[in-house]
Amino acid sequence: MSAAILSLGAYQAHRCSQGFRQQAHQQLDHFLDDLEADMDSSPASLPSLLELSTQMRQRRGALTGGLLQAYVSKHYGSYLVQAQAACPGCGRSLSARPARPRTVETLVGRLTLERPYFYCESCRYGFYPLDQALGLSAHTKQYDIQQAASALAVEMPYREAATWMSQWTDGQISDEVLHGMVQQVGVPLTLLEVCPTPAQVQQCIAQVGAGKKWQPIMVVAIDGATVPTRPETAKGKRPGRKKVRAGRARWKGEYREAKGFRVFLVDEERIVHLISWHQIQTEEELAEALQQLKDAGLIPEDQVRLCVVADGAPWIWKRVEQLFPSARQILDFYHCSSYLHTVAQAQYGSDGPRAQEWLEATMARLFCNEGAGVIWGLQRMKPTSTEAEAAIDKTLGYLSPRLEQIAYGSHRKGGYPLGSGAIESAHRFICQVRLKRSGAWWYQENSNALLALRCAKYNGTWEQVFQRYAQIAQNNNTKS
Repeated sequence: MSAAILSLGAYQAHRCSQGFRQQAHQQLDHFLDDLEADMDSSPASLPSLLELSTQMRQRRGALTGGLLQAYVSKHYGSYLVQAQAACPGCGRSLSARPARPRTVETLVGRLTLERPYFYCESCRYGFYPLDQALGLSAHTKQYDIQQAASALAVEMPYREAATWMSQWTDGQISDEVLHGMVQQVGVPLTLLEVCPTPAQVQQCIAQVGAGKKWQPIMVVAIDGATVPTRPETAKGKRPGRKKVRAGRARWKGEYREAKGFRVFLVDEERIVHLISWHQIQTEEELAEALQQLKDAGLIPEDQVRLCVVADGAPWIWKRVEQLFPSARQILDFYHCSSYLHTVAQAQYGSDGPRAQEWLEATMARLFCNEGAGVIWGLQRMKPTSTEAEAAIDKTLGYLSPRLEQIAYGSHRKGGYPLGSGAIESAHRFICQVRLKRSGAWWYQENSNALLALRCAKYNGTWEQVFQRYAQIAQNNNTKS
């Protein structure tokens, strides 16, 4: 009878597998011993459920981290004792060098891995097979901590997010590290990376259009919102020996416009959100982003009734004419009405009832598609003051080129939205709620990174954005 011959590596791997449950039981015993010691040192009265829960939560990381380490030892035992490996570059066989320990942190605790190191002198390339097999991040904080912390940071200030992480999870992170992490994830993001796929958009269109006679309405709402920014000169250093950030009095913040758009479907009384994109950017960059949407098939004009809603900014409609010449154009009703309110107040002054009568009659004419009549009436109006004359001239200049855009009766009959409330809402819950905080001033690169991540969250693409980041980071680690 021949005896089976086992290699040293196979034998050691077998030992690792056999010891898994023993390690797990030891970790649980230590956990219970520590917990009982704490309870015994407490006052004579029995602990409340809250106290028990707090004690277990505070010690949970040691238990779960130990279980995680035992699981790695069992299933990756061969990597822990690996003696030979092929160089990824030239393929030559390499012998293991002495094992090197590395401590990593996860949401369930920390673990220390002692794994062999391989180095190819020809390629000048060193690597740890276990790190690659586990998909470890180059950072001590692993991807689960990075993802959870980044998700918190896009909703609240960095310090607050770091505090919540430390309080409610077993992953610790500082606000400085978290700030840098958000930049790594968000800075390289592009529009198409935070968008759903064309197939997902078409699926939404099919669901909204199911059982209906007409094609669904797709709306592209365009607008800008101001956000607080700081100049690049604020990164400068004070003179002298200490290298510290430039003093607050040496730079002055300014509010700049975060231009953006929101794409959604109209489904009777509700909207179905598809895409938001907001960045501090020029009108040319915004137009380029819209062109990317169109080229990627995310605005399928043959499957929807497309309309564009915006205020009267000339640059918006110039780009719309170029990109979507067949789309229905709608001037935001509330911007239009604000001009007419200004005329009524300037023309009739303190005569409130008369001003209200004129305003309601004018708005009714717009809803009856009598835009030309409204303009004719403004042209015939005799100004009562220089202020009224200026308001009338300004309103005429605003409405005269936009007769088709102010046909609100036709728009409403067709089921199209009349106002830009959807994009105003997007500005509030994507841009302003996070960036407009007391004392907050943002560098453009940092604010755009955060805005891109917030767009990914509300576009439903947060998971795929972070998976792409992790994959790119692992590929870079492998090449370095």
